[in-house]
Order: sequence, then C-alpha cells, then structure tokens
Amino acid sequence: MADKRDYYEVLGVEKGVSESDLKKAYRKVAKKYHPDTNPGDEEAAEKFKEAAEAYAVLSDPEKRAKYDQFGHAAFEQGGGGGSPFDFNFADMSDIFGDIFGDMFGGGSRQRASNGPMRGADIKTTMRVSFTEAVFGTQQEIELPLKDECNVCNGTGSQPGHQPETCGKCAGKGQVVYTQQSLFGMARTIQSCPDCGGSGKIIKFKCSNCAGTGYVKSKKRIQVAVPAGIDNGQSIRIRGKGEPGINGGERGDLLVTILVDRDPVFQRQDYDLFSSEPISFTQAALGGRITVNTIDGPYELDIKAGTQTDTKVKLKGKGVPTLRNKNQRGDHYVTLVVQVPDKLTEEQKSILHQYAAVSGVEVRAATDQPAGTGSLFGDHKRKKGFKKGL
Repeated sequence: MADKRDYYEVLGVEKGVSESDLKKAYRKVAKKYHPDTNPGDEEAAEKFKEAAEAYAVLSDPEKRAKYDQFGHAAFEQGGGGGSPFDFNFADMSDIFGDIFGDMFGGGSRQRASNGPMRGADIKTTMRVSFTEAVFGTQQEIELPLKDECNVCNGTGSQPGHQPETCGKCAGKGQVVYTQQSLFGMARTIQSCPDCGGSGKIIKFKCSNCAGTGYVKSKKRIQVAVPAGIDNGQSIRIRGKGEPGINGGERGDLLVTILVDRDPVFQRQDYDLFSSEPISFTQAALGGRITVNTIDGPYELDIKAGTQTDTKVKLKGKGVPTLRNKNQRGDHYVTLVVQVPDKLTEEQKSILHQYAAVSGVEVRAATDQPAGTGSLFGDHKRKKGFKKGL
C-alpha cells in the first residue's frame, strides 16, 4: 500500500527503538489524537487509528522483524514476507487497555484492588522558634490516629460473624465493563460499587468501629527537628500515617515546620543577616565592638574610617546545613553609623575644633522651622511670589 506512512514515522521513533521508548512514543501520539479528546474530528480519529496500527505491528517482535525486512508488503496478501497478516482492531483491546489504563482510568489487564494497599499519608504543622530551627529541637505533638479495632481485629464484622465474599465482583474488588467502540470491543475496569473495592460485604457491622475496622485515639508523637531546617520544609515520620488496607503498611506523617520570625536576625538559605549600630567616633577611629550572633556575643574589630552600611562577613557563623550540622553558612553584619541628635556644649566645642582643623566651615543653624529658611524666602522673592498667593 503505497499511500501508507512508515510506521516508525507515524510514532516519531527510529528503527531499533527500545520497547519502553516505543510505548512512550505511542502514549504521546495516541493521547494527542484520542477520539475522547478530539470529539468529531475525523482527521484525529484517522491518525489515532494509524498510530494504533503502527504500535500493534512494532510492539510484536515477530511482526516488527517482518516489517523491518519487507515493509508494508509483509502484511499484504501474497507479500514476500511470509504468511499474510490480517490486521484487526478488535484484537487491539488488550493493547488499548494497557496503554490507556493510566490515561483514562480503564484497562484490560485486571489488577487486584483488594490486595494489600499502603495507607494514606497524614499532614500536620508544627511551630518552632527561630533559634530552634537553627540548632534543632525535640518536640511532642498530639494527633488522632487510627488503629486496628481490638473488638473485631480489623475485620469490621461483629464478633461471631465474618465478612462475606462480594457477589458482584466475586471477591476481586473490581468489575469489568465491555462495550463496542470504534476500534472493537473495549473493556473498562472499575472498583466494585457494592463492596467499594474490598471484595467483602459486611452484613453485621462491629459496634465498636461501625464496620470500618479502625478506631481513632489521640497519640503523642516525638518529632526530631533537625538543625538548619527552614520555614515551610517538612519532616517525614515513617509509619505514623493512616493504617494500610488488607495488610498493607501504614502511611507516613508529614510535619510542616513553621518558623517564627526573629527581631534581630534574617535568614536566606544558610546565611544570616543583621545590622549593628556604631557611633560616628567608632566609625572614624575604628576599634572593637560587640555584635550579636546566633551563638551569642562576638567581638568584632572595625577599621578606622568605616562608612555606614559597610557589610562584614563572619565566616561559619550562620545556619548549620541539613546534610552536615558542622558545616554552616555565614553571618553578614551591616554596620550603621549613628549620629547623635543631642550634644552637650563641650561636645559641640570639640566638634567645632575638629571642623576648624579640617577646614570645614560650620554655619550656625537658625531657629526657623525646617524648609522655611532664608534660602527658601530668597527663592520666593526671585520667582515673584507675593504674600497671600
């Protein structure tokens, strides 16, 4: 058939493609052109059919070998590739079920939903202080957790009675629906509506757990908060979630940490930031000051002539890393020069002497409010301002 496209081209793969990559390619093409996502689009339906035909051939090792040798002629009547191949979309139900089981919730391969299933995870939050997040802590939280009912031993049935096998699904927990589609008979597997997928029917429910097989009780759980944890990060505690089904393992407990703000320190990744005030004499002459760090007071030498907003790095004085608490970030201290707003006469005299030695002219301030000095008045006169305007 000369008008047929190459099967490898249809699926967008090269010869020699692995089985898993071939399946991925088909999933992508089939999902794009599936009739359910392109209702009424005949061209999409044809491309979907073309992709299904290509996958049916290339996914079969024997058919793929014939196609690689003879091309489409291998499956035409009287072709040179051996026995003819009659392509029938009715035979594709197993392939469709396997490919679209994850995409559309169906499938032809029956999966036992009444087998052991892991329990669901539980999520909660816990608040810690800034310092506790930096250095780690141990805290206890109280949560209502499910445990197996000690009256029915988790069966959900009243003592003396046993759950019965579901008649609708024969204890499999799933029911199969078959319907005619464009490509033949399609099978859809769903959870049994009568037993909810458990495969069992409980006629006499346990009075202690109301037939659920579990009871809730408050439990105290120790949470080890590691040093270096940041706001919004979670701690996973294995086996403290919801109980499993049919003997499955319990889920986990996920504790999201909420860190309080600190009045002194700010954090970015594993680095800390803070500001420290210094006097203008300390900035000018230099010297030693005491700064606050997360570890406590720290003696810091500052250089003479330090300008305001100078940033000093204290290496290794930041937050411990989660992988290695002995490896820490840095602490950056911003030095802010403060100017006193009140001076004694003696201090003023000394500063005037300094100004004179420095060659700086210091003019006496007027008693007029700020913004209404003679300069502003001169400006108004120059601009022609008059009183009352």
